[in-house]
Amino acid sequence: MEGFDEEIESILYICREISIHKIPPLKKNEGHRAGEWGDLAAPIWKGRLRFIEKGNSAALIFDDPNTGELFARAEYEAQRPPVEAVLDSSRYFVVRVEDAGKKAYIGLGFLERTDSFDFNVACQDYEKRWTAAHFPKQEETPVDTPSPHVGPKKDYSLKEGQTFTINIPGRNKPAANKTNNDLMGGSSSASGGLSGIPLLPPPPSSTRKR
Repeated sequence: MEGFDEEIESILYICREISIHKIPPLKKNEGHRAGEWGDLAAPIWKGRLRFIEKGNSAALIFDDPNTGELFARAEYEAQRPPVEAVLDSSRYFVVRVEDAGKKAYIGLGFLERTDSFDFNVACQDYEKRWTAAHFPKQEETPVDTPSPHVGPKKDYSLKEGQTFTINIPGRNKPAANKTNNDLMGGSSSASGGLSGIPLLPPPPSSTRKR
C-alpha cells in the first residue's frame, strides 16, 4: 500500500497517572529542586506518560488517557537526553520540551517511587541500546609495546696485555706496579696472563713458636 508506514511503534514505558508542574527558572547551576516548585499537590496538568520508540527515534508523549488529547511531546535524543533528575527527590524530574524551535522546561512527578524508578531504568536502557547500535565497540587489537632501548652490547673480556686489580676490604692495597715476579721471586710469566693480579700472603700459622 502506497505510503504505508512499516515502522513498528514500541512502548518502552507507560504510566497512566503523572503530574506536570510549572517550574521557576534555574537560578544556580547546581540543579533543580522540586521543593522550589511551589505547591506540589496542585499540578498544572495530570495525565498519562508514554515513552515510545519508532524506527530510529523515540519520544515522551504526555496525553489524556481517555481522549488521547496531546498535552506535550519531548523528542528523546540519547546523546542529549531531555530528562534530568532533581536533587531533592527520586519521584520528580525536569523534562525539556521543544516545539518549532521553542524550548521549555516542565516538572514531571510520579505518585509512586516504583514508577519513577521504572521510568529511569527505561531511559537508561534506551540510551545504552542507542549508543551500542550507533557506536559499536571495535575489536580490541593487541598493541605492540615498544621494547626498551637496548644499546650495543659491551665487551667486558680482557684484551691482550690488559690487567685488573681486586680490592679486598681490610687488606692493605698492594702497589699497583708490583708483578707476580716481584711477589714470588720467580721469573716473569708470559705477557697476556694474569700477571697484574697480586697474590695474597699466606694466613698466619695457628701455632706459635716458643
